[in-house]
Amino acid sequence: MWAYNETFYQIYPIGFCGAPVHNDGVTAHRILKIGEWAGYLQELGIGSIILNPIFESDNHGYDTRDFLKIDCRLGTNEDFREVCRTLHSHNVKIMLDGVFNHVGRGFWAFKDVQEKKWDSPYKDWFCINFDGNSGYNDGFWYEGWEGHYELVKLNLQNPAVTDYLLDCVKTWIEEFDIDGLRLDVAYSLDHNFMKRLRRFCEEVKPGFALIGEVLFGDYNLIVNDEMLHSCTNYECYKGIYSSFNSMNMFEIAHSLNRQYGPEQWCIYRGKHLMTFVDNHDVSRLATILTNKEHIPLAYGLLFGMPGIPCLYYGSEWGEEGAKAPDNDYALRPCFDEPKPNELTDLIRRLIAVRRESDALCNGTYHNVVITNHQLVFERRTDTGRILVAINASDSEYTAGSHELNGTASVVMAHPADCGSDDTVTLNGQITMPPYSVQYLKM
Repeated sequence: MWAYNETFYQIYPIGFCGAPVHNDGVTAHRILKIGEWAGYLQELGIGSIILNPIFESDNHGYDTRDFLKIDCRLGTNEDFREVCRTLHSHNVKIMLDGVFNHVGRGFWAFKDVQEKKWDSPYKDWFCINFDGNSGYNDGFWYEGWEGHYELVKLNLQNPAVTDYLLDCVKTWIEEFDIDGLRLDVAYSLDHNFMKRLRRFCEEVKPGFALIGEVLFGDYNLIVNDEMLHSCTNYECYKGIYSSFNSMNMFEIAHSLNRQYGPEQWCIYRGKHLMTFVDNHDVSRLATILTNKEHIPLAYGLLFGMPGIPCLYYGSEWGEEGAKAPDNDYALRPCFDEPKPNELTDLIRRLIAVRRESDALCNGTYHNVVITNHQLVFERRTDTGRILVAINASDSEYTAGSHELNGTASVVMAHPADCGSDDTVTLNGQITMPPYSVQYLKM
């Protein structure tokens, strides 16, 4: 699967393009801005973007009105076709947000039910009880997503609904030549629907990638040969920032070993989960980390550990943004242009090193040295071995282990001078400068 060796870049288009929060019905060609960033994304080394909702919606995109029409606040279908052509010409693939669990109250089929009630041919597209009433006084009760009644739950056990959604996906592939889907709230989706979606997409476009949003539970339930190729690794997302903030590297080391370690009981060996340090739903890394010296180290960990790294737009130059109790507007800003800096340069190097390393893309995971402030782990395949060494302390540390032996080349180091020697000889130990990350190819 092509996605396993690439780095993803997530954009929330309504915010990124400076569109109004609420649908004002005015067509504006804002989505072309994404194409204007294609050169920057290619230079950064991005293999694919993930676009959060772009189709006509009531407000934030997850309340869809029409799956076949680009939101007027973003532009037209022709605008997005141009964006896709531009991205593909810069070797950047496109993954759209598949919002299949629910729609908005403005969705055309739901509006038909509001008008015709029992006589609507679409009444069984939703989970409706005509003996009750909704908070909107529709004259019937319906199931909303997790109590959010502006989000009307679709009945994915109705073949007419799944046929419609698959037809929409086919249209997106044919019209925009997209390369994959992020499945919103995949933990809520019907498993038979995901199985059918996997088979259908593979027939229409072989190699089509499916990555699910999953917050909890056993990822194996939906990441397997029948359903999705990957899902979001929220366990390790929490482990990354929490380990640095509490100065307890045992937490992330435990999670990584539990998921990918050498023991037979480790639960996700051989899988490629999507890894991240922030996204459109959580506070940005630069805001949530208490020690800003840890920001580059967190990215060093992200690109060294197993999984598919995904960057959230703006965080690659250290943009801040705090999640508010009642909205996510601060997490989804508009930038006039990229603002690359030293952190961006580091991430560019990390992307390049990972892309060229089979061990980092596909290798096994093994903890070598763990302390409260330091972590050294190994990634290995039959063709290569890389050690990742992270020191979160403000003091130099010398890590010792019988596994730290042999000659190694420094393929990545931060700060750069901590890996100024092209090769090092490890005699049972490795010196780790303050606030440093090193990748050593053995």
